[in-house]
Amino acid sequence: MDTKQEIKNITLDKLSSEVRELASKGYRLVQISCTKLDGNLQLNYSFDKDYEFINLRLEIPVDAQVQSISDIYWSALMYENEMHDLFGLNIKGMAIDFKGNLYKTAVKTPFGNC
Repeated sequence: MDTKQEIKNITLDKLSSEVRELASKGYRLVQISCTKLDGNLQLNYSFDKDYEFINLRLEIPVDAQVQSISDIYWSALMYENEMHDLFGLNIKGMAIDFKGNLYKTAVKTPFGNC
């Protein structure tokens, strides 16, 4: 079995349209991750269809506002709440916003200050 993997660097203004296009082609959301990188945040949105793995990668300022994709992929709300709680990422329009209470941590946004 042969698998294909692609990393596509995109800008924040292209996120919703790129995700909608993948959804219309039948891709499933695999995961969303966030990491602090050189004073910015790097977001990776991973999708799969028929063993074809596509990653949408964004590098954004820590104070940027990101549009939720939970209206396209319902399950994204868990990843988005996690990134909000752990990194302080500002996400607009989440299907369900736990308002910083998905996780109980000793330090608010523990990875946001790394």
